[in-house]
Order: sequence, then structure tokens, then C-alpha cells
Amino acid sequence: MKENNVSRRDFVKTLGVVGVGSMVGASQTLAQSNAPAATAAPASVKPVKIPTRTFGRTGVPVSMLALGGIFDIESNQFVLKQALDWGVTYWDTAAGYNGGKSEGGIGMYLEKNPQTRRDIFLVTKDDGGGLTPALNQSLERLKTDYIDMYFLHGLDNTTKLNDEMKAWVEKAKADKKIRFFGFSTHKNMENCLQEAAKLGWIDGIMLKYDFALMHTDAMKAAMDAATKAGIGLTAMKTQNKSPIATETEADLKLGGHFIQRGFTQQQAKIKAVWENPQIASLCSQMPSLTVIQSNIAAALDKTSLTAADHAALREYAEATRSRHCAGCAQFCEAAPGHQAPVGDVMRALMYHRSYGDPELARTVFRQLPETARRGLASFDYAAAERACPHGLPIAQWMREAGELFA
Repeated sequence: MKENNVSRRDFVKTLGVVGVGSMVGASQTLAQSNAPAATAAPASVKPVKIPTRTFGRTGVPVSMLALGGIFDIESNQFVLKQALDWGVTYWDTAAGYNGGKSEGGIGMYLEKNPQTRRDIFLVTKDDGGGLTPALNQSLERLKTDYIDMYFLHGLDNTTKLNDEMKAWVEKAKADKKIRFFGFSTHKNMENCLQEAAKLGWIDGIMLKYDFALMHTDAMKAAMDAATKAGIGLTAMKTQNKSPIATETEADLKLGGHFIQRGFTQQQAKIKAVWENPQIASLCSQMPSLTVIQSNIAAALDKTSLTAADHAALREYAEATRSRHCAGCAQFCEAAPGHQAPVGDVMRALMYHRSYGDPELARTVFRQLPETARRGLASFDYAAAERACPHGLPIAQWMREAGELFA
């Protein structure tokens, strides 16, 4: 990992020019923010660059913070420019985000600023559009000749990563349309990492990973296997968001603890993930400069989390475990009589209630099989609830989703 020796005071002083007065003042919920854009720094002020880490066996240095592109990029071109100025060079999007407008927004920027393309590690994902046609469409939207990392989106097992897929990847690389290949995963992450590590041709994985998941034995073993195989790892969904949005006493207690430490609980959660050197980059949806500034402040701040900080995060994780889906769909979806894609419905609920993004939530929900969408209210979830390690009220949340997205 390449380090920048920047103190908290120096970084806050630099960000003060663009509208941030303190570490805490910069903070917003990291997944979403409606804060107004800050004023650009004068040309005489040299922006601070965040650290980079090597992305697996590719050897490519990537910014340890990645710009998640699930927002109206076409209307937020300045966000892209400022992110790049501050060294956020890993840009992540997908063909399906905002109906293709996310890729289109990045393409708009690259078309106007072609000289910046070589500085960006550009990532997009196939949402099931049929490999070659989907890739070609992404290249057109993004106004580029190549994708740095091309992901299959949202795998929950590795059956698609067969010999036919391997041959397609080799051709796409030979045609110089992609440099590297991998997949993203929101559920059954540990199994996906373990199986991918055995294949020998997966370059990168983006996985749901947070301060609670990172301590389980299964996740540690999976991370070790992937790292040993040379797979570059990107963390996403690092805030441990819930399918419900109710603030509890545990949330207030955690927030109070970290305010006393000089940063927010959101910043603490991403700092915890960055403490694992196996994570090359952490992907966060950053639709405003306020959110970018808060995340960059956390990346550059050299204050390490203490034993008390980690204890506070563990206590919070335990206190709220019954309202967080851990992505372990191999339990609930393997239960007798299973009919509903519980993990995917949970993700749609999370986007709607905790991210405040109903359009993305509906997009995820619409991708589910019609029979599953129509049957959410009538399926029997008793076995799934018994199988859930966290004791989640699956039946209640599935029925609520059916009503919400009807």
C-alpha cells in the first residue's frame, strides 16, 4: 500500500478551502447525501491525494476509495472532476444503474476530458445483457475503447464461471476490450470467494463486506483463499445497512462514542474495513462533494481505531444483528419449501429504506422472477426463519416488500 503522510490537521486545512471545516462537519451518511455541492478549491491549492493499494496479482495501483456510480452522474459532472482531483481514480458503475444513465454520465465526462482516461481504473458490470452485446453497449456509453475491470453482476454462486465463460474472457482480453475480469457478490460471498480462488483466472471480486462480517471465521478463510489466489478485492455495502431504517439506542450510542473520538460512526465503519490490507479498495456511493470529503477524510486520517473502538463496533453489531441481513442466503434459501429469493428482496428493501433510493430498489426488485414477485405475500417462510442465523423476521419483511413494490 502506498501511504501519504498527511495529518488530520493538514487534510482538514486543505478541505477547508472547499467547504469542510472539520472532520465531523464533513460527515454525512456515506451511502446517500442531498447536501449542496461545495465550492471548488482555488487553482493555487494542490488537492491532497488519497493512498493507493495494489489490486491483487494485476499489480495495478488503485485508489483505496472507489467512486460508486449509482446516482445521476449526468447532472453531477463536477463530482467526477473533484473525485479525480483528490485521487479517487477507481470509478465503479454498471450497465443497469439508472437505466444506463450512470455509464452515460461517465461517458459524458470522458468524452469531454479524454486525457483523464489513462488515470482512471474504470469498472462496470454486466447485468445479464448477454456478454458481448452488453460489453459493446457499455463501451459505447462510457465513450472508451476498453474497460479496466469487467464484472458479472451479483453472483451468488460460481456456476456461470465455466469453460465457456473463461473462453469469452480470454477473447475479450485479446481484443483489448477488457483488461481484467471478475464478479460482484451480495450474498453467499464466502462460498463465491472460495470457489473463485480455485479457478485461477478470476482477477477481481467486489463483495459485501463490513465491520461485522469481516470477523467471522468463514469470511476470514474466504478472504485468505482469494488473496492467496491473487484476486483483487473491493469492499462494498460497508455501512452494514438494514432492510429497515429505524434508528435505535444502539445507533445513538455508537455515534456518541465516535463523535468523542473525533470522527463519525460512518467514518469509523469504513476505517475498520480499511484496516484489513486484503481490501484493495472500498466502494462507496458518493453523489455529492460532502460525502466524498467525509470519506477522503477517513482515508487520510492516520488515527487508528483503538481496542475500545473495535469493542464498540462489535457491541453494536451484536445489538443490531436481528435487523441486518448478512447475505448468508445459503441458509434461508436452502430451507425446505424455499420459493423466494430472500437475499435479493432484502437488498431491495435496504436500498429503499436505508439508502433512500426507491428507484434502485424497484430496479433490483423488477429483476426477480415474476413468480417470486407475485408470491411474496403467500409463501411459507417458517423454515427459512428457522434457518436464519440472525433470527430475522423474514416473513414480515417479505410481505412488506410485496406491498411496497407492488
